[in-house]
Amino acid sequence: MVRKISKAAVIGSGIMGGGIAALLAGAGVKVLLLDIVPFDLTDDEKNDPAARNRIVKAGMDGALMAQPPLFYNKKDAGLIDIGNLTDDFDKLADCDWICEVVVENLKIKQELFKRIEGIRKPTCIVSSNTSGIPLKAMSEGLSPEFKTHFLGTHFFNPVRWMHLLELIPGEETAPEVLRFIERFGEINLGKGIVWAKDTPNFIGNRIGIQGMGKIMQEVVKQGLTLAEVDALFGPAMGRPSSAIFGTADLVGLDTMAHVMENSYDLCPDDEERATHVLPDFVTKMVEKGWLGNKTKGGFFKKVKNADGKKVKMMLDPATCEYVEFVKADLPCITAAKAAATPAEKIKAIVYGDDKGARFAWDCSANGLIYAANRIPEIAASVVEIDNAMKWGYAVETGPFETWDLVGVKESVARMEADGLAVPEKVKAMLAAGNDSFYKVEGGRQYFYDFTTESYQPVKFSDTALSLATCKADGKVVKSCPSVSLVDIGDDIFCVEFTTKMNALNREIIEFMGDVKEFALENAAGIVIGNQAGGMPGAFSAGADLDYVLGLCKGKKYAEMDEFLSLAQNGIKDIRYANVPVVAAPYGMTLGGGCEVCLGAADKIVGAADLMMGLVEMGVGLLPAGGGCTNLWKKFVFSLPDPVQKDTDLSKLFVPVFMAIGMAKYSMSAKQSFSLGHMHPWADRIVMNRDLLIGEAKKEVLAMVDAGYAPPVKKPVPVMGEAGTGMIHAQIFNMLKGGFLSDHDALIATRIATVISGGSVKEGTAIDEDVMYKLEREAFIDFAKEEKTIARIEHMLKKGAPLRN
Repeated sequence: MVRKISKAAVIGSGIMGGGIAALLAGAGVKVLLLDIVPFDLTDDEKNDPAARNRIVKAGMDGALMAQPPLFYNKKDAGLIDIGNLTDDFDKLADCDWICEVVVENLKIKQELFKRIEGIRKPTCIVSSNTSGIPLKAMSEGLSPEFKTHFLGTHFFNPVRWMHLLELIPGEETAPEVLRFIERFGEINLGKGIVWAKDTPNFIGNRIGIQGMGKIMQEVVKQGLTLAEVDALFGPAMGRPSSAIFGTADLVGLDTMAHVMENSYDLCPDDEERATHVLPDFVTKMVEKGWLGNKTKGGFFKKVKNADGKKVKMMLDPATCEYVEFVKADLPCITAAKAAATPAEKIKAIVYGDDKGARFAWDCSANGLIYAANRIPEIAASVVEIDNAMKWGYAVETGPFETWDLVGVKESVARMEADGLAVPEKVKAMLAAGNDSFYKVEGGRQYFYDFTTESYQPVKFSDTALSLATCKADGKVVKSCPSVSLVDIGDDIFCVEFTTKMNALNREIIEFMGDVKEFALENAAGIVIGNQAGGMPGAFSAGADLDYVLGLCKGKKYAEMDEFLSLAQNGIKDIRYANVPVVAAPYGMTLGGGCEVCLGAADKIVGAADLMMGLVEMGVGLLPAGGGCTNLWKKFVFSLPDPVQKDTDLSKLFVPVFMAIGMAKYSMSAKQSFSLGHMHPWADRIVMNRDLLIGEAKKEVLAMVDAGYAPPVKKPVPVMGEAGTGMIHAQIFNMLKGGFLSDHDALIATRIATVISGGSVKEGTAIDEDVMYKLEREAFIDFAKEEKTIARIEHMLKKGAPLRN
């Protein structure tokens, strides 16, 4: 038989259950979401279906309203049916997968699984999303047939956004079931799969919560402020900006305390058991209900001062009172910011000689040793632990990858000098002449395996492709500080942006011209993509605004026009070259990043979490790298030729204008289809971002195999003056209603002029270069406006648009 998940059930509609249901629906699976009947029904309500489904309805509503969104598209909610565990239990009989997400109570879970055993079809897979109760205990007394289909599936919250899915085999789970769920989780649900052992808190939370516990205890001992700690353990160390205490506020101190207590109670032999005890100041916070963001106050909070201005406050661990947030000023952090590479940054922190560096070293050394001691207890190798931490805690490097950056030999010498108990397996690795946990040879990545005491290949999905591994293997054929051209095999090359937030600068634009010349001589096809970190990360957050601002303030309008022409022509030349091009965007694909995808690519293969849009309006500009022109072309030329001739262009004009004029961007690839940045019949979605470059390469090869021919440049039908006139009325009404400022109206009017093709008659077919010229002229005119300069400065300083 061919196993499929056509219908799944999620039992438990809380934050986690609702998130899992939303994810499954986003993958096109029909979902049955069940919860209990409320205990407090009145006699009248006991026969009222709406009242009996009150709990599950509230859970569903919560998932729909969640921020950040749990659904890729709210229309996906149509695939979810709700019910309760009394009236609708029989509906579980036709489910292919039943995922339990109920309260962490062994007796309740055992009773539920006994009921499920009596109704599930023989092929149905059953999983528990438990975070700590042993699978063996939950399945006790159930049939062997049930146990062969039973496993743990531990999603992380928020389910859509956290990449990690820990899979925990039961003692009797069938290998075929495990292989199927692994593939379904990776391909259909887009998760990074880590195989964990049936131990308390599995991998991610076991390692992560110990590190947080150690840091919180050391804060009390060493007297650093929370701001200093989060500055140390933030981006400088390859961690999210929320760092330690900010992350705890996001997760919730009550949740953190529960996980920590679970490790303490269930791991009596853990050598770092003492670090799983909350310090007194955190215990007091939990008792007072200062639980983090959900209570609008945790380790940090915002309050209004006497002037009515919001100010950030932080907790003082010594007094358990709030004090004003003071930005960290530590020499090691200053040194890290000046460092060029991740290794140099982290070494600047842990090998510094100020109080911050000593704190970072003490906590980091403890964490590295703890991670090594957990093998093979909780995981088979360093790879599982590293991936669990990267995908579950959004760090750039896992413990052993970090250890490599710090320098294994150098750090172990210091650990021993400090009297720390370095694991014998690590010392044996060094003694055998192996100085790192990972290495690349012959285009493959290897990890040091403690069991065989040798390097073993890292397992990747068949379609996964690592740019880092390709680069480490010497596959960079051309590069500069901002961008590289990487050989990814089969005569396919990847254009990889490498600037901060992968912003487009002059160096990248000039490089694109070189890419075309190289590709015509040497390449079968091109992928435009990168694998920068972050959640959701940035394919390209747009143009380099610092560069644009400099041109504006310097009134270098001729240079600006030359730069825009260079960008337009570079993108256009790649588009019409005799080489197939696939863009692989993910995360923030804004402004210039969106323009590259729309203008240069034959096809877009987008990650599910795609924030794509032409947002230049927010900084007082309009897309002038071909964005206006190519979005209009994408709408018009997506129609068959006979339909184009008879289509009312106004029906296309309004959505294109609204997308650009309102700076609309998607919150998922599905929404990109709705906005017209992607088209279902031409472009496609990849659920798992790790597979994006590999899948894009497959699309290029398919076009090559089909006998690729470049698109033919042809005149573009436009609305002309009729389009501009139609939009004028809407702009006037929005201006009078206070929905637009005068500057907004100025920009919107000009956007309408550009996408309408200027002063021509409706239906006129014009050369696209005419539209490109209109883009450049409008951009330069806006660059002369003081309000535009103010908007750019505000965005650079505050990271948010200014509506002036």
